[in-house]
Amino acid sequence: MDALAGLLDGPRARGAFLLRTVLDPPWSLRIEDRAPLSVVALVRGDGWVLPHTGDPVPLRAGDVAVLRGPDPYTLADDPATPPQAVVHSGEVSTTPDGSALCDVWDLGVRTWGGNPDGSVVLLSGTYQLDGEVSRRLLSVLPPLLVVPRSDLPLVPLLAAEIARDEPGQEAVLDRLLDLLLISVLRSWFCRPEADAPGWYRAHGDPVVGRALRLLHGDPARQWTVASLAAATGVSRAALARRFTDLVGEPPMAYLTDWRLTLAADLLREPSATVAAVARQVGYSTPFALSTAFKRVRGVSPSEYRTSA
Repeated sequence: MDALAGLLDGPRARGAFLLRTVLDPPWSLRIEDRAPLSVVALVRGDGWVLPHTGDPVPLRAGDVAVLRGPDPYTLADDPATPPQAVVHSGEVSTTPDGSALCDVWDLGVRTWGGNPDGSVVLLSGTYQLDGEVSRRLLSVLPPLLVVPRSDLPLVPLLAAEIARDEPGQEAVLDRLLDLLLISVLRSWFCRPEADAPGWYRAHGDPVVGRALRLLHGDPARQWTVASLAAATGVSRAALARRFTDLVGEPPMAYLTDWRLTLAADLLREPSATVAAVARQVGYSTPFALSTAFKRVRGVSPSEYRTSA
């Protein structure tokens, strides 16, 4: 497992909210659902995305926008068009003055809007992320990123599937949304304006990239700088220097942070015990995990689980 795969293992859609919206200009949707992560694909027509802060960004057919919440944003045919609808949390939509819109704009299976034959088609998917691994991914994303259609062949497939109503369709759509998000993020991180995090850039390095894959693939192993250096074929000093230069922190500090991130995610499982989590992430005893967890996060694993 590499670093990006490890982070993407958290935001795995499970019954994600997906919607196909069909409209005619002028149109404007104010999104106030506070979703931690939203994916918006423009299938047909042109539009704009107006983030909570920053300048409006144009969208063309096939483009995909990823928005990091919980700040609101607006989708519109023109930045000057006033909102016609407001999407709230809990899959509730209203007019700007508060009148219900869900039934009025209902156009069938996962389809909503003002005109079933409208010239503009939007696909929206939202993740309600809880895990600490997910927050680690969110922390390296900008509030808004847009990837052009040339990089994303999955949009037409999602558009074809979203309005179907067949057995297992929810699982199909969840997986398609995941694939689309992964494709968008891989494409984005490769772009010069993305300012990709050090661990992503380091993935292409023959030494540090292998070290990262080893750490993410088996975080419970009792790694040392010496054993990691031996596995990558370089000296301890060379690995420590190269890893720190590319990733921004020493290998054992990176491993500790990743283990505690995994632990925080696992502790949210109702059946998990501190002892079981400690074994899964590489701590020999529950006490060792508790000590490290409290030193970094300020609370014990048990206190963290209760608050979560």
